[in-house]
Amino acid sequence: MTTTTPSRGRRRAPSRMERAAGKAAALQRPRVILALLLLLALVCVMLLDGYLRAEVGGDQRVRTGASSSDVPDDILNGGPIVTFRGGQATTVSVPDKTIALTFDDGPNPTWTPEVLAILEKYDVPGTFFLVGSMVSRYPGIVEDMVDQGHEVGIHTFTHVDLSYQSDARVRREMEQTQLALAGAAGITTTLFRAPYSSQTDAIDNYSWPVYEKLGQDGYTSVFVDTDSDDWKRPGVAKIVQWATPEKNEGASVLFHDAGGERSQTIAALPKYIEKMRAKGYTFTTISGVLNQQQAQAPAGAPGAGGTRLQAAHREATGTILYEGKALVAAVAVAEAAVPTLSVGLMVVGVAVMGRFGMMLLLARRHHRQRNRRRFSWGPTVTRPVSVIVPAYNEKECIANTLDSLARSTHPIEIIVVDDGSTDGTADIAESLGMPNVRVIRQANAGKPAALNNGVRSARYDIVVMMDGDTVFEPDTVRQLVQPFADPEVGAVAGNAKVGNRTTVIGAWQHIEYVMGFNLDRRMYDLLRCMPTIPGAIGAFRREAVLQAGGMSEDTLAEDTDITIALHRAGWRVVYQEHARAWTEAPGSLKQLWSQRYRWSYGTMQALWKHRKSLTDKGPSGRFGRVGMPLVVLFQIVTPVFAPLIDVFTVYAMIFVDLRASLLAWCAVLGVQLLCAAYAFRLDREKYRYLLMMPLQQLAYRQMMYLVLIHSCVTALTGGRLRWQKLKRTGEVGTPAGASR
Repeated sequence: MTTTTPSRGRRRAPSRMERAAGKAAALQRPRVILALLLLLALVCVMLLDGYLRAEVGGDQRVRTGASSSDVPDDILNGGPIVTFRGGQATTVSVPDKTIALTFDDGPNPTWTPEVLAILEKYDVPGTFFLVGSMVSRYPGIVEDMVDQGHEVGIHTFTHVDLSYQSDARVRREMEQTQLALAGAAGITTTLFRAPYSSQTDAIDNYSWPVYEKLGQDGYTSVFVDTDSDDWKRPGVAKIVQWATPEKNEGASVLFHDAGGERSQTIAALPKYIEKMRAKGYTFTTISGVLNQQQAQAPAGAPGAGGTRLQAAHREATGTILYEGKALVAAVAVAEAAVPTLSVGLMVVGVAVMGRFGMMLLLARRHHRQRNRRRFSWGPTVTRPVSVIVPAYNEKECIANTLDSLARSTHPIEIIVVDDGSTDGTADIAESLGMPNVRVIRQANAGKPAALNNGVRSARYDIVVMMDGDTVFEPDTVRQLVQPFADPEVGAVAGNAKVGNRTTVIGAWQHIEYVMGFNLDRRMYDLLRCMPTIPGAIGAFRREAVLQAGGMSEDTLAEDTDITIALHRAGWRVVYQEHARAWTEAPGSLKQLWSQRYRWSYGTMQALWKHRKSLTDKGPSGRFGRVGMPLVVLFQIVTPVFAPLIDVFTVYAMIFVDLRASLLAWCAVLGVQLLCAAYAFRLDREKYRYLLMMPLQQLAYRQMMYLVLIHSCVTALTGGRLRWQKLKRTGEVGTPAGASR
């Protein structure tokens, strides 16, 4: 064994490295927080959208038949308007030959504008009791309504029966609707109508305290004398008949401009207005009725002798105005974002399903092709090869790694490039006394520099690269180098496997390696656009690596970078499934995040660096024409959207249809399980690990989403990362029976 120490004296002090690592970690924390905030913002937008889309209609209370023994008789039998002026509950009736035309459940983008057009045509004022969630979704309609001189009142924010709600919920329903009105039209209102309580006889012992409390807060509760029951869609004639008061009595009349299909209401409204005018009726608003009653009140009566009642509308000023505008803006974002994301997810869903189908077909074809008895790359490759092991603080693993190489059935030389380790890695490698091992020490310069040092020092024309925490099977090198019998092959990807798969995190990564990586590599191999030779196990023609300029330090994914460079240089890159390597996967979520962050960000860097491959011509342009779009779609775009499938599933389960949403999610999971099971069959793996897959989809995929968002933020902000060292345990060895 020989030892080379070309740069021992220039080794960096550990304290400096630790300071650099600490500085890099500090720079990353804001990006992690930003990634989490983006996910939180998305969840908030979806919750807001679902909250706003609560169904309006149905017109029935939560409970019926409650006692009204605590409600004053003069309230139950009085007029339709209940006020609390002077602290005393009183009712107000609509004067004879007068109609207060009221509308519930709006605004609606289809029916409310048609109602407004009819009222404008006949010069009739209306009082609209609006649902706050609808106001925030369609603020322009409310603004037009107020500009045309109509009156608005509160119909709660979510059209909920307030009789059985807490005081906090009642207060929230009112305040949120006031905010929506302030943001939409710059006003607040004192008028209120409770859902499912059209007439005063609907007041019971549960709801009466609600009206009393709202009255103390300055609200006027409005009921009706005459209900058109247009929500039942009985026909135009019936609607007109039911809305007509008896004799010449005045009435507060109820129609609906939302909450369902309202074409019959639109047809009945002009006929009703014409009929009532023919009978000598006039139309007014609720505030008009109150002001008229106040003017006619005898001296000494509650509220008499004072100024005219303030209009129901008050100009919104101060905090409520700005908060209202913020609410309307947030709703506009939700209204735009959720449908857009829904369409995007549909497209991504189709793409993902198409990818699964393509992977299954091509993986099967690849497996059948490469495992035919007559298949051959050419003459058997028997010449020695150089195995390069870059190592940085690998004291736990380096002995196992070199031990596994010592059992190789193919002639090899082993070059350990110690990249400034501070834990005695190089000393351990030397102490093993292996005759075919050379240890090269260099100052800490990063993994690409270590690999390049090894390539320059290699004696043979084929170099195998592996990680310092990886172990090979005895037959791995022999299997890995056989494709080099084809002179067009410049690099070969091996089959990397997770050795520490007994933990939950290890099992998740095992599934990912078998399904996500190896099925992909089979597909990319047949398409001749393999994007990455894994750092754990890959082989290269030394000539091809030097021709490409060596392993570049431009990106964190030097393996992806060199692979794309070889494609562009005209070399073929293939996958050898029988060349297996066992690697120690990260054992904690923090370590896993660190590794995948580097992979994800490095892949983006490599794709950007080689963006001109899109315009490459001839055979060398195949990666740009086929591989680049596939990698961007399947390794960047779909991973960003794929976790949203889970988020949208929860959204749909809560706000849309629980059963259908759950079935759809299970169907997608079933397709993934099918693909995973086939991948496990090809790799002859045990199926029991697939039991972890549902949990993997729920937890692991969300983490990968955050990692990718973190990488995107880093890319956009121009961040840089150093070669990160993961904590190793050295527990992975060559499995028993691996030589088979």
